[in-house]
Amino acid sequence: MTWKFAFSTLGMPGAGVADTVRTAQAHGCHGIELRAHPDEEVRPGMPPWREREVRARIGDAGLEVACLAGYARVCAPGPDGPVVEELRALVRLAARLGAPSVRVFPGGAKGGGDGGGQEHDGRGGEGAAHERIGAVLPDLRDHGVRLLVETHDSHPTGEAALRLVQPFDPAEPVAVLWDALHPWRMGEAPSRTRLVLRDRLGYFQVKDAVAAAGGGWTPVPPGEGAVPIEWCASVLRGWSGWVSLEWERAWHPEIPPLPAALASAAEWFARWRPAGAVGGRGAV
Repeated sequence: MTWKFAFSTLGMPGAGVADTVRTAQAHGCHGIELRAHPDEEVRPGMPPWREREVRARIGDAGLEVACLAGYARVCAPGPDGPVVEELRALVRLAARLGAPSVRVFPGGAKGGGDGGGQEHDGRGGEGAAHERIGAVLPDLRDHGVRLLVETHDSHPTGEAALRLVQPFDPAEPVAVLWDALHPWRMGEAPSRTRLVLRDRLGYFQVKDAVAAAGGGWTPVPPGEGAVPIEWCASVLRGWSGWVSLEWERAWHPEIPPLPAALASAAEWFARWRPAGAVGGRGAV
């Protein structure tokens, strides 16, 4: 039983890999969750020499790439082809960077996709997601990369996200990424999320937030908001995997720089990591 600690570069928009590595080392991280986005240097289509440089810089620092955070949407309306190609590009990039997993979104219509996993008819939804994920299973197997579907947008709870991966054998490289905020804000208790995901839980993102005026949520450092992250930690006992801070400064430029939130997340990790789990590499 092992937890390893990381943070998403969503919290350091536009930062170079060297700055990201220094931040990870200063806060006792074991790895970095790399955001693959056109606004960042890590993205599909980046030059091969840059891919090698990024991988070497992280590895030479004694760190790992925890996950490649992509923006493909497996339930999105429209034809399969562009979604499948985006997924394949992310899987190839993850493999070249040494990332064991790639994060994607559901991205279907609000309210749970098509709600019943119906046959794909070109309109997106759960049936389309099953076909698209199935189409890239050979790529995932060949590259040794796991696909993680996040509890987000059209499938924000563990129970909903599970429907997207449930048709596949548990031995296949497909699982769910549990974002601490979204299941809880939709009324699903952490104990329920953990129960329904069981062995389909592949990754955990710790985050905290407070309700914003006019609706929505504003990120705050872990322990300062309404998300029951202590409860989440307690039900994660017995599970092994990456625990990563998601600090959404790319979307909320008004919130403090990453280190304040990362220090709080590191303290939370140190307090809750299972006995015998991997310790931090630097100051916590």
